[in-house]
Amino acid sequence: MTQPPPDGQDDRARAGIRSVERAIELLQALNRQAVSSIDDLYRRTGIPKPTIARLLRTFEAKGLVAQSARFGAYYLASGMASLYCGYNHQPQVIEVARPVCDALTREFKWPVTLALLDVDAMVVRYSTIPQSPLSLLHSSINLRRSLVERALGLAYLAFCDAQEREFILDVVRRSGREEDALAHDRDGLEQLLAATRRQGYALRIPELSEQSCTMAIPVCHRGRIAATLGLTWFSSVMTPAEAVDRYLARLTASANQIASGLGQLNPAPIEAG
Repeated sequence: MTQPPPDGQDDRARAGIRSVERAIELLQALNRQAVSSIDDLYRRTGIPKPTIARLLRTFEAKGLVAQSARFGAYYLASGMASLYCGYNHQPQVIEVARPVCDALTREFKWPVTLALLDVDAMVVRYSTIPQSPLSLLHSSINLRRSLVERALGLAYLAFCDAQEREFILDVVRRSGREEDALAHDRDGLEQLLAATRRQGYALRIPELSEQSCTMAIPVCHRGRIAATLGLTWFSSVMTPAEAVDRYLARLTASANQIASGLGQLNPAPIEAG
């Protein structure tokens, strides 16, 4: 016959499990957007603010989370990679986007790229370069692209939430990378981002390459940017204006197709009442 646990042991076990649940819930909330304040995390999780603060300090000590010095907001750090390095399942957005990107390259021959935000840069997570006869590179997978000079990054910055944009730029300004220099020109960058929003697409800064140019747009899902989608062509073949005229509508339709696929995989919850 099993002996009952001593008084209070079940309660302590449940409390211990609840602390782990809260830690996981907090990491999941941090993963839903690029940067988060304690107020943001409290609204999304309901975890008491003192508990959030203690967990964040623990995560920070373990290299899982870093803090923006200017805003006091938090974001996932590179140490998170140690938690999923043995997990090979690709993000759902890549699974949904792969056939869509492949179809674009079959149709137009130019390479197509899908990039996801990674703290202070966009990272190429899928590319049709191997399928394209018109590419300067052999591969671009896992290349980090500047948020302020590359089309894939500008497409994210221009169309994300204004508060998120400021949080991200605070991190980018401390990167020390030459490609991020434009982040320090606040007026110039804001003019570029405003122009990008007006026209509905981003273009790579011309000075980065004389050989090719990239046009990119955001892929939005549930009011947030899930990824950015870009198409690259040789500058000697057509001007950006000509490329926009030929490909923007098709690129936009592809982004919408990816968003629709994400919606089918993750339907919005039905609200009670």
